[in-house]
Amino acid sequence: MWKFSLALIVLMACNDSKLASEVKVNVADQAIENDSEPQWGDTLYADYGKNMLLGHFDPAEHEDYLLIDPKFADREGMYIHKDTYSAFQRMHAAALQDSVELTIRSATRNFDYQKGIWERKWTGETKVGGEDLSKTIYDPKTRALKILEYSSMPGTSRHHWGSDIDLNSFDNSWFETGEGRRLWDWLEENAGDYGFYRPYTAKDELRPNGYQEERWHWSYIPLSSYFMSMAEELHSDREIQGFMGAEVAEEIDVVEKYVFGVSKACWE
Repeated sequence: MWKFSLALIVLMACNDSKLASEVKVNVADQAIENDSEPQWGDTLYADYGKNMLLGHFDPAEHEDYLLIDPKFADREGMYIHKDTYSAFQRMHAAALQDSVELTIRSATRNFDYQKGIWERKWTGETKVGGEDLSKTIYDPKTRALKILEYSSMPGTSRHHWGSDIDLNSFDNSWFETGEGRRLWDWLEENAGDYGFYRPYTAKDELRPNGYQEERWHWSYIPLSSYFMSMAEELHSDREIQGFMGAEVAEEIDVVEKYVFGVSKACWE
C-alpha cells in the first residue's frame, strides 16, 4: 500500500482541493475496479536527485524513461517518464473513444536539449515573434525576458522531468475552433481524471508571474509535484548557468517567477 499512499501524498500538493479530491476519488475507484493497487506513482521518486531536477541526465539512459511509440507522437525519438506515459496512454485511449486524438509534440527535454532551443533564440537563429532578437534587443535581461514568454532557461524547464507534455499544436488559437476546440473541451473535462493539469493557465492575479498561457502544455501532477517539492528545497538562481544569457537569471529571479509561476492547481 505504500505506492498508493505515496501517490495520494504527491497529489495533495495541488492546492485546489476540488481538483485534488477529484483525482483522489479516481485513484480509489481504479483500485476497486482492478482489485489491485492503482498505477499512479509506481516509482519511488525519492531516488531521484538534483541532477534530474536541473535536467543534467540523459533520459535515453535512465531505466524509468521510455521511448514514446510514434503512434502517440508527431515524430520519433522522444522520451517520457514511465508513469507519465502509462497515464497518457490511458487518457489517449479514452479520448479516442470520443473521437479525439491526442498527439505528443514534445516530452522530456534535458538541459542540453533546452540549451539548444534557448541559444537558437538568443542568437537569432530561431526567430521569436518574427524577430531576430540578436539584432532587435541588445540588453541581455530584456532579451531573456522576451524568450521567457514561452521558453524556459535551461535548468528550469518542467520538461526536464518527464512529467510534462505538449499536445497537438503550439498555437493557442488552434484550440479555439473546430478540431482544436473539441480536443480542448475534452481535455478540460477529462484530463484531471488521469492526473494531468495545465501549469500555464492565462495570467491573472492568481498567476501574475511566469510564462504566457500555453493551452498545449499538460503536466502529470504525481511526478511534477515531487520535482516541485525538490525545487522548493534545492533550486536557486545561482546554479542557473552554462548557456548564453545565464548571467541575468538571478536578476530576473527566474526560479521564483518561472519555476513556481504556475497554476495554483499544480502547486502550493
